[in-house]
Amino acid sequence: MKTSIIKGIAPSELAKHYPRLFHMAEPGSWPGIQRHGLLSTSALLDRFAVKGARRVELEAQHRPESVTITHAVHGTAVIRDQKPMHDNGLKKVLPTGMTPADWYRILNKRVFFWVSAHRLERLLNARAYRNRRQTVLTLDTALLLDRHHARVTLSPINSGCTKPYPQPRGPDTFLPLPSYPFASWMEKRRSVAEAVVELAVDYSVPDVCDFILRVEEREPGKPTVVLWKR
Repeated sequence: MKTSIIKGIAPSELAKHYPRLFHMAEPGSWPGIQRHGLLSTSALLDRFAVKGARRVELEAQHRPESVTITHAVHGTAVIRDQKPMHDNGLKKVLPTGMTPADWYRILNKRVFFWVSAHRLERLLNARAYRNRRQTVLTLDTALLLDRHHARVTLSPINSGCTKPYPQPRGPDTFLPLPSYPFASWMEKRRSVAEAVVELAVDYSVPDVCDFILRVEEREPGKPTVVLWKR
């Protein structure tokens, strides 16, 4: 008889497999992160009081380029582009009844982290970003999970990419730790490194500076500039 694979992964086990988290932010964003923490697009739009048609445009539609928003008190912030994703690719892989707008809203409510350095390096070297400096945050996974594991979901795919070959996705792409089929993905991919691709925190991480180990400005082929380290 085949033994069923138990779902779920404990925060301590997740941190053991992936001791560091990585987040790529807009260059020049570190002072804002120090003030506000890491905000999802939706949280940033709330903070900057963006409403109406402009909000729908930024939250429920594809962003081919980064967008700068302003506020009388908070100054300026940049909402990053979604160049690796496209409506046509999403329409091929979303379940019946789900639209690209639905997917954009799901993504925009989360703060995303890579769980492996090689995924970060792949993004840094992608055609759209390789000739631009990026601010890279390295975090302690255990510290973040200790405080926020109840708001964390995991994804087995790069949820913000549909190029060149879109992977199926839907409401169950992001699952909380107790429901995430870690062992199943590890068996399927024969790799702990690929059993989880993304870690996301709902809405915002206002206390992210408590978990950051290192902040760098990076650009492939150029010297790394360390902005801060613990």
